[in-house]
Amino acid sequence: MDWEKQRAWVELSAGALEHNYRTLRGMVPLGCRLLGVVKADAYGHGALEVARRLERLGCEMLAVACLPEAVELRWAGITAPILILGITPAEFARQVVEYDITQAVSSLELGQALSHAAGELGKTARVHVKLDTGMGRIGFLGYDPAQTAKEAAEVCALPHLEHEGIFTHFANADGDEEYTMLQFTRFLDTLDILEKEYGLNFEIRHCAASAAALKYPCTHLDMIRPGIALYGHYPDPSCCGLDGPGLVPVMSMHARVSAVRQLPQGVPVSYGGTHILKRDSRVAVLPLGYGDGFHRALSNRFCVDFDGNKAPILGRICMDMCMVDVTDLPDVRVGSVATVFGEDNPLEEAAELLGTISYELLCDMLPRVPRIWQP
Repeated sequence: MDWEKQRAWVELSAGALEHNYRTLRGMVPLGCRLLGVVKADAYGHGALEVARRLERLGCEMLAVACLPEAVELRWAGITAPILILGITPAEFARQVVEYDITQAVSSLELGQALSHAAGELGKTARVHVKLDTGMGRIGFLGYDPAQTAKEAAEVCALPHLEHEGIFTHFANADGDEEYTMLQFTRFLDTLDILEKEYGLNFEIRHCAASAAALKYPCTHLDMIRPGIALYGHYPDPSCCGLDGPGLVPVMSMHARVSAVRQLPQGVPVSYGGTHILKRDSRVAVLPLGYGDGFHRALSNRFCVDFDGNKAPILGRICMDMCMVDVTDLPDVRVGSVATVFGEDNPLEEAAELLGTISYELLCDMLPRVPRIWQP
């Protein structure tokens, strides 16, 4: 037995990642780039290994949320362009330039800091101007394209900056076409003013994350930014079936049975006694709990899978263990492997029970669960 599989582990399919990458690449016109989003440890899949694989596949750019994520990739030898999507405090502008990282700029202050740092270092800082066309988060406010263009042009006029890109982010591309097209129109109107009044053009115009990449080809422009789709999950059921051969989940989660107990009817199981056995039962103990990212709120509500057979969770999920009913599965014994999330036990089912999205559950997989790559 592989020591990493003696408890609980996550299996990651290199073939599925490549399939999703090529599927998404095949949806865009020749010359349109693909940026792979590897923020939040590549949605729990392991940022460094995913970045390495995307680099080998020819991915033109990677994206992270913050400077430490970008620096970690640079330290590990990733040479592909890296875009920081979030805000970097102005006092860390020098590190952005030193590590040859591309920064999203949504304020004049940050643009000035990057310009100053690049000048001191004798280098040029690459930036992507961020417009807020309706997300209400960060970016030059894009409700008035003329004013937005004026503010963006101020940043682009700073010395030592290469304004390589300009982008926005859709707030509801998986649910509201009208609002998405309103945001897209604001973005295009601002680009038009920047070109006509300020003579500014951008090599990379981008606004399509996973949902828009799947649903709205008109928004692909010069680059798409798939995140969740790259890992084989759809932002919303409305996006399913729009990508030809389909996306394949990269991650599955497994746990090995550590004990099987024969318990009599009437015995309470786990903390708080929230489940009382209604019959004499075989109860399997899985060494997996909320300390691994398996949500306690799934207690008494979710099932794990043994070779296509469901085993319901009994009682509360503990920090390091949970119990499942295998009374009707006589072949399950110590050492048997349960699939917690996988082909026969989709992550989306757990997300629906929890009233959340697959993104959150993927990101909640904690580091003590080994990530094991398979072909």
